[in-house]
Amino acid sequence: MSMQPVAVNPWRHRWCLLTLAATLALIFIGGLVTSTGSGLAVPDWPLSYGMLMPPMVGGVFYEHGHRMAAATVGLLTLVLAVWTTVDERRRGVRGLAWGALAAVAAQGLLGGLTVLYLLPPAISVLHACLAQTFFCLIVALAYSTSREWRTAGVTTDEVGLRGAALVAAVVAYGQLILGAVLRHTGAGLAIPDFPLAFGRLWPAFDRPGVAVHFAHRLGALMVLGTVLWLLGRSWRSADPRFQRPAALAFALVVAQIGLGATTVLSGKAVLPTTAHVAVGAALLGVVWFTALRAFRLLRPPREAHAVRMAALGDPA
Repeated sequence: MSMQPVAVNPWRHRWCLLTLAATLALIFIGGLVTSTGSGLAVPDWPLSYGMLMPPMVGGVFYEHGHRMAAATVGLLTLVLAVWTTVDERRRGVRGLAWGALAAVAAQGLLGGLTVLYLLPPAISVLHACLAQTFFCLIVALAYSTSREWRTAGVTTDEVGLRGAALVAAVVAYGQLILGAVLRHTGAGLAIPDFPLAFGRLWPAFDRPGVAVHFAHRLGALMVLGTVLWLLGRSWRSADPRFQRPAALAFALVVAQIGLGATTVLSGKAVLPTTAHVAVGAALLGVVWFTALRAFRLLRPPREAHAVRMAALGDPA
């Protein structure tokens, strides 16, 4: 990958950040729909009770509000894709923008299918996972249009930051898949106590949902472990560009575990349950951004010198 500076319109970068913020808000609103049991409050699609704007009462407020937020994110992404096509020289970034548009369109279709087919778990889980994938695409677009991407040079990865960041991102994404399965199969309270499981360290898997729920708890420990690994590598690097996001990721993991515990102990109260979804997405975004940054700025020792010395070619 070349380190030649790439001219990028700063306003397009700001638009990416706006789309990113709107997507995180959309994930929170989508969590509210599930947490309040409003997924079928509007039984038709793409209209709502045959209208563009139904009375916003009861569960309709959450479900139709979710549709309005999704339409807003879709419009922001459409503008971003067209803007990127007109303004961007890098083929990969143009493809990324159109990939994001395809993802948000598919997400809207899956949302409609969840309603028309009465919330089937498979489609609902796919809908949740695609939301996180789309979020990661927008994170990548935001970083690829940043000043750092355009101007930063290559340094040597002396402590294995690239591997730690990538593993943390993969494990966080896997944990969110498990969370979506747990959420949409009704396994959120399959184990009703915390931190133990039915008063034991290892429960008997003799009830529906216990295996999924317990796997999600083990996944939380894996996420914590990989983020601690990333945090340790970042402090060994003494590079604040990695120390800060790694510290934020650790804080988010701690908050996420606390929200998970509160969700169970409160019997899935709406606010902590929904915040658990949004903080999980934020954590994924932070570790994914850290991985992107590491692979952009760092090279293994044997490659770093060659990259620095290579002639500058077409932008990557």
